[in-house]
Amino acid sequence: MPRIQQTLVSPLFPTSGPVWILLVGEAPGPRGADQSGIPFWGDRAGKIVFQALLKAGLAEVPDDAWGSWDGKLLKAKGLNPILQGVALGNAYPICPTRDGQTFRAPTDAELRSPENLARIRGEVERAASLCPGRLKLIAMGKRALWLFGRLENAPDFELHVLPHPSAQGLLQGAPNKGKGLHLADLEQDWRDRLAALLTVS
Repeated sequence: MPRIQQTLVSPLFPTSGPVWILLVGEAPGPRGADQSGIPFWGDRAGKIVFQALLKAGLAEVPDDAWGSWDGKLLKAKGLNPILQGVALGNAYPICPTRDGQTFRAPTDAELRSPENLARIRGEVERAASLCPGRLKLIAMGKRALWLFGRLENAPDFELHVLPHPSAQGLLQGAPNKGKGLHLADLEQDWRDRLAALLTVS
């Protein structure tokens, strides 16, 4: 049985109120959104994202979720986050895989397909329509940044870039590729950088 379900993961928006910030990752993770159906919900990288959102007052996370941090388990327990002022999405909406077992990054062809460009443009348009000012878009990872460099006819937005919050992304984005640094320190630095971007002016 394939480990990766290739679930089509829709963006997560607040149920009401404005959206000031759109956070976009690369693709659903195999242990997170691929299982839970919610962006970043249940994988290691997503835990850092939700910790930062919670600290910024932009997310409500059930207390039980932290001890059950696995997409499949979170879904089985019916544990879901609630967002305020921020929306979450991905550059590619399904977990990319070649064999159903291992994750791979989305390809250029997948990202720039007419269907995917129309989808992400629609998500940006939705977020911008809910933003009282200029939408702040935070691209997390090289693949997300690559996509937004090729997105045309989208509403105006203020683009910011962070490394992908996975261990690999943090190490690759660190000086000297993280040699001599502790992953926990890189994660804290990334949370601090995201927290600074989550402020709404």
